[in-house]
Formats: sequence, C-alpha cells, structure tokens
Amino acid sequence: MSKTRLELTWIGKDKRPKLEPRILLEDPGLSYHAKFKRPPRPLGEGLGEKGDQFDNKLIFGDNLLALKALEQEYAGKVKCVFIDPPYNTGSAFTHYDDGLEHSIWLSLMRDRLEIIRSLLSDDGSLWITIDDNEAHYLKVLCDEVFGRVNFVASVIWQKLFTVKNSAKYFSDMHEYVLIYAKTISSWNRNLLPRTAELDGSYSNPDNDPRGSWTTNAIQARNYYSQGTYEITSPAGKVFIPPQGTYWRVSRATFDGLERDNRIWWGRDGTATPRIKKFLNEAKQGVVPATLWFHDAVGTNAEAKVEIRTLFQGIEEADVFMTPKPEKLIKRIFEVATNPGDLILDSFAGSGTTGAVAHKMGRRWIMIELGDHCHTHIIPRLKKVIDGDDQGGISNAVNWQGGGGFRYYSLAPSLLEQDRWGNWVVNKNYNPAMLAEALCKLEGFTYAPSDAQWWNHGYSSEQDFIYVTTQNLSHQQLEELSEEVGGDRSLLVCCAAFRVKFDRFPNLTLKKIPKMVLSRCEWAHDDYSLNVANLPMAQPDFDIEQSQTTKNKSKKINSAQNDLFGE
Repeated sequence: MSKTRLELTWIGKDKRPKLEPRILLEDPGLSYHAKFKRPPRPLGEGLGEKGDQFDNKLIFGDNLLALKALEQEYAGKVKCVFIDPPYNTGSAFTHYDDGLEHSIWLSLMRDRLEIIRSLLSDDGSLWITIDDNEAHYLKVLCDEVFGRVNFVASVIWQKLFTVKNSAKYFSDMHEYVLIYAKTISSWNRNLLPRTAELDGSYSNPDNDPRGSWTTNAIQARNYYSQGTYEITSPAGKVFIPPQGTYWRVSRATFDGLERDNRIWWGRDGTATPRIKKFLNEAKQGVVPATLWFHDAVGTNAEAKVEIRTLFQGIEEADVFMTPKPEKLIKRIFEVATNPGDLILDSFAGSGTTGAVAHKMGRRWIMIELGDHCHTHIIPRLKKVIDGDDQGGISNAVNWQGGGGFRYYSLAPSLLEQDRWGNWVVNKNYNPAMLAEALCKLEGFTYAPSDAQWWNHGYSSEQDFIYVTTQNLSHQQLEELSEEVGGDRSLLVCCAAFRVKFDRFPNLTLKKIPKMVLSRCEWAHDDYSLNVANLPMAQPDFDIEQSQTTKNKSKKINSAQNDLFGE
C-alpha cells in the first residue's frame, strides 16, 4: 500500500510572494553600545567565552522582507528562533492587528516559516508560542515546512494561575510552545539547571563520607528472572519482593551494593531496603518536561508588571496585551542555546527576546515594524545595556549591564516606476547602495576593494562583480577586461554597453534594471496582511441575492489571492 502524504490546504496556499531581498541600512544615531566592554565570564554565568555582545541587530521593517534580507548572510547560522506571532484571535491589539482571516493567517505564517527554516543551523530549533485558536493548524503547517520527523514537543505553559469564574465554558489558563528542530538527528537539548529544592531532597543521616544522598526503591513491577530472592536485613528481618513485583537487581549486584554501603535499611535496620543515590553522582541537570508551571516560568500578568516597571507612567492602554515573562524566554534559551549562540525573533513585540538573550550572553537579531520598536524596544534595550533593568531575570543571571546593538531599517525598493510607468533605479539609491543591492540579488558577497576600483564583491576567489550606472563603451570594456585578467571573471552590471556579449570572455555583461526586472515584486513594502486592508463582502439582505453574494465572494477571494500574486 502506497503512503499518502497529508497536507493542510487553504484558500490562496498556492500563491507565493516574489520577495525582494532588500539591503539593510544602519542608523548609528539609533544604535546603542555600552562605553566599556566587559571581559568574558565562565560559561553559565551569562556572558560566555567572548564577553559582551556588541553586534546584535534590531531591524525596523516588515518582518517578511526583513527575513528575506537576512537570508543570504545568515542562512544556516541561527541556533534558535523564538517567535510569538499574532494568535489570530479576532481581537484588535494596540500594536498589531490580531484578527486575520484563517487562510491568510496560514499563508502569512507559511511564508515566514520557510525562510526561518533556511536561516536555522542544522543543530538549530524553532520555538513558537501559540494558543488554541491556531495551535493545531500551526502544528500541521510546521509538519509540512519542517517535516513531521523534526517535531520535538508541544509544551504546555500555565499562563494564568487563577480561574476566571466569568468564563462561558472553560477558564483558559494555558498556551502552547511548539518546538521543531531543523534536523532532529543533529539537534541536542540542554538539561535545565538543578533547583535548590531538588538538591534539598538529599541528606546524609548516616554521615556517609561520600556526602548527601537520597534513595530509590529496589523493587519494580517489570519481570526480572533473577529478582525473586530473599534478603535479610542487618536486624535479621527477611524480605521478599511484594506480590507482582521483583527486585530490580540480581543477588550478586545487591551484595556488591551492600558491601559498598549503598543499601539503606532505615535508621533501625528493619525498613525495606532502598538503594542510595549520591548527590555528587547525580545528573548535573534536569530533563525538560512538557508541562511548565507558572511558578517556574512566570505568567502574562508577571510580564505586564515587568513592562510597567521598565516604563514608569506608561498609559494602561499602551501595555502589551499578552507579553511573555522573561522567565519563560530564559527557560527556552537554557534548553535550546549556549552563551554566544545566535537567536532570532521576527515578531519582537515589546523586545523581551532581545532583553533576555542579551542578559544571558547570547547574540540576537530582532525584527519589528510597529512604532513600539522606537517607543518600547529601544528604551528597554538601553536600560538593559546601562544595567538599569534589574527586573525580570536580571538577579538570576547577575546582570550588570554591557554590550550593545546596531539599529537597521530596510532600504526602499531598488526599483520604482517613473511618471510613464517604466521601472527605473530608485532615486534614493547611491552608488554604494546600488552595488550592495545587486550583489545580494546576484548572490555575491558585497565587499568593495580599496585596491581594485572595479571589484565590488565576490562569489568565489576568482569571480567578482562590478556595478555602475554608466554606459560602457567598447574601449572602456576592453580596458576593464585587460585589468581583470584571464584567470578571473567579472560580472559587469551597467546601464548600457556597446559591444557583443561574447566579445570579452572574462566579462559577463548585464543591463540595469532589465537584469533583475522579473525577479521580484518591486515597490511592495507591506506583507503584514492586516485584516483592515482586506476587501470585505457586503451582507446578504435576502435570499434572492444569494447568487450575487456568491459571485462577490469569488471576487473577494480573488482579491485576497492577488495579494500573493506573482
């Protein structure tokens, strides 16, 4: 019997945007760094081997275009992606529209997940917080994008700890954290730190020189043919396995444990024997479970308090509706990353991901389009860097400030239409921006040479690119060909040229902008697909209008699909 692959289907699934890989423009006036760089600290104490992290990135712009902008440089380099996307609940949030029609929400997520997967390293992982509105559809969608075999777990996070008696059916107290590995065979999770409560369960009532210990039962229900013997305690009491159970070790193993003082008979020597387990031999960490309680990872209410504390005097309406507590993000990074690893969040929200990653000595990239990128995220990060943010996890990781970030915005589209509708190079592009943009579009690394005026970038040790808005003559191309030499090749991007294509074997000639005209959706700046921007159907007034309404619906679906059109 052949296996049939089940896939999630929705209206507009086959429509995909032709994204323009924009360049990023740094604004030094909005970038921020500590005045001094701190030295490294031991792993586990926050900073890691390289000390402060200064080259973190905060990107302002549409997150789908920003992800595409990162793809060339960061493909295969991101260790952990954490995203807290709009939940599609139908609520109008202050900082983003969280009520997209189901099919459009799925397309929005699919397009982003596909780029996220390409950005992840082979040993990287994706963590998504979500609620019941879309969690199960998102699971199937992630199975499709990442492969079902790469599903790791679905964690339940207790976001509230009080029951709402006003709930119509059930009081909603949890959300999910979906976890996927890029390649499950290459991914390894970390153990969680041992808690003081866990270590406190060890004691040393017999003053064993090996230190504190606890005990494990010696009997089990699993059948063991060598586990049915009699045991006599030091006080002379005889024990046999209770009915339906067996000793979990053989007689020879038990005798060896007894000689090594690893059997505990109770204080008077008459208790059922148990095996000692010493603290100094215990696993130095705890295997993560799939149920995360509020006392360990915090709640939404706790996260709101964290934000209010950071921004004293902020209006209630400006507080994010569903922020995530720093302890929750810390738990994720403890399991998924190590100091120095790169973390990405393309739905930055209030900036919690960057704040936590920064305090934990991880490198980070955050993307956000809303105005709160400037009103919330940047002020928050400045407080973290200056050491003024002592809330959240700061005490737990002994955060004292340091590090920095660079602020970037997306460049405008490379091409724009002139008054006659012709596509031309955007007038806001200077020569350096144009060279960098064409390097990205053609798959070259932008690296202008100080020694070779024609070398704007490379794709290999012998393959280079030159970008100019000039019309190149036969003589200019001949001189360029001679300078490049026969052992190197050069892609020449220019406005026009006067020579046959194959005249100079070491030169490949292309015209701007014709060379890239069909590549992308030019001058398309918004892929957020806010529900407010969608065409809406008129209500049905009577039965006789039913067919008219159906026709309108077809037109509406067509208009929605055109948002993804090629």
